[in-house]
Amino acid sequence: MTTIYNSNAGICYIKQEFIIQRPNKTGETKIENQSATGKRKFDDNEVDCDIKKIKSDEINSTNTHPDKDKKRGQNKARPKTFQDEKESKPCPSIINISCDEEAKPCQYKNCKYIHSYLDYLKMKREDIGRECHIFNLRGRCRRGIACRFGSSHITADGYNIVNKEKEKLWLEDTRNTMQTTLQIQLQKKKYDFSTAEKLVKSLDIRKGKKIECDTEKQNASDFNEKKSTGVVTDEDVIKTLPIEKKAIDWENKLYLSPLTTVGNLPFRRICKFYGADITCGEMALCESLLKGAKQEWALVKRHESEDLFGAQICGNNPFAITKVAQLLQENAELDFIDLNLGCPIDLIYKKGGGSGMMHRLPALETSVRGASTILNIPFTVKMRTGVYQDKKIAHTIMPKVKEWGASLITLHGRSKEARYSKLADWEYIETCAKTVHPLPVYGNGDILCYEDYVFRRELAPSLQGVMIGRGALIKPWIFSEIKEQKIWDISANERFDIIKKFTNYGLEHWGSDTQGVENTRRFLLEWLSFLYRYVPVGLLERPPQKINERPPSYFGRNDLETMMASGNCSDWIKISEMLLGPVPDGFIFLPKHRANSY
Repeated sequence: MTTIYNSNAGICYIKQEFIIQRPNKTGETKIENQSATGKRKFDDNEVDCDIKKIKSDEINSTNTHPDKDKKRGQNKARPKTFQDEKESKPCPSIINISCDEEAKPCQYKNCKYIHSYLDYLKMKREDIGRECHIFNLRGRCRRGIACRFGSSHITADGYNIVNKEKEKLWLEDTRNTMQTTLQIQLQKKKYDFSTAEKLVKSLDIRKGKKIECDTEKQNASDFNEKKSTGVVTDEDVIKTLPIEKKAIDWENKLYLSPLTTVGNLPFRRICKFYGADITCGEMALCESLLKGAKQEWALVKRHESEDLFGAQICGNNPFAITKVAQLLQENAELDFIDLNLGCPIDLIYKKGGGSGMMHRLPALETSVRGASTILNIPFTVKMRTGVYQDKKIAHTIMPKVKEWGASLITLHGRSKEARYSKLADWEYIETCAKTVHPLPVYGNGDILCYEDYVFRRELAPSLQGVMIGRGALIKPWIFSEIKEQKIWDISANERFDIIKKFTNYGLEHWGSDTQGVENTRRFLLEWLSFLYRYVPVGLLERPPQKINERPPSYFGRNDLETMMASGNCSDWIKISEMLLGPVPDGFIFLPKHRANSY
């Protein structure tokens, strides 16, 4: 029988012995393309080991046309994956008690939580594992009796065991946690933003009252005119910026893109381990930061391993952007702040933020001038080629952004309209980089291997470095491949170890109680919606894999590799259950990034 490949562009060719083959009506063996909704069915039998056995002959693939019944992600009204009732949770007053002396009565009269150690332990869900990673690492698990791995550090009486030697040696490794006093100030609108407000008013070009921000007449504290008297000093001869900027060497760095939802702190730790030089927090909305929203401030948290780290902000007016720049500088440890001018989501775009700011130059100018003036760390900008695919405008905006005070520009080589449906235009990226030389420019788009990196750097030699987004989600070891100039045929067990490391980092970050476990599971599942797209090198007919090539349905070299190649959400859940136990009743997961961007 003959093998027929689909002649359409964008096909990832797999060695024939691994392809799922089905005879068609004419008797020929046809290789079916896996669509965005392609499913593989697995045996549900339980096996008492980390790797669940899968019967290969039961794997099935649907042949749905890519343009029909395509399931996409959902950014609005997404159901919560898990919500625990208060009546089933222990009161915070009893969670982390190691002895009677530490016990304190609950201060709230109408508290609905459980207040008895023994009552809670009787109804507590079964532990997921016998060893608590956090207890072994830190000497004390702050989730105490609520920990889902608590059998190693909970006594029969409900006390939390503490290893005092380890606890003394442990130093907090996460920074930029929002303090309660700051949150109250922001919520009550008591925070002093007078510096930012005065600066924005002085720069408000819409009223025709533009004041240059790089003259000696401005001061970082009050921006009032200063008149010098007396002898002539160096300051009178050499014009200086109001604030001395921290210098960053941007040359030849590998920059992990700020990724909404999936670019969380545990994932960034994985990428740092594999060689990412620069990391950036997920896009945080200025409006929410100014309101003191905990979930938004969590996006600027920084792990100690992130030695060159920035926060990305998104706003639609100069006052909010400049205020947030002041706020973060005064209350967070950051190396730079990045302004998002590329977000294509309509929810942001229609309010004038993200890529919408590219058409609002007066507001953009005041925002960039204000933030870059008030900061003593670099203020950077990330943008797309434009809003519309047939009308690139980045080359006209970038010289202005340079003049306004940006320290670095990152250009994603696609338009807002294209999203991820087109390949990035690296020739245009090079054109834009030349217009702002010697300002550092980074290029972004379609890098999934060392070969892609070399090819793009040759197309755009004027760039200082590259930013990697989806490539890092599909294979976070891409940074090692680039630095070591190799193709890594990573095994399924090695990939599973990466997932296991992510879950441990997740438990450290979100907690080891039921809520923390389910948060870790949710973000793991979001990542698996990208991670399954990796095709092992040993299965490829023509390595390396390209980011826009969709593979046909295939078997792996073992059962675990086959499961990891599944595009079926139920199989991602099975992988999570290997490490985080069975999903609770009523568990719902809807991938945010369901649209497969090949």
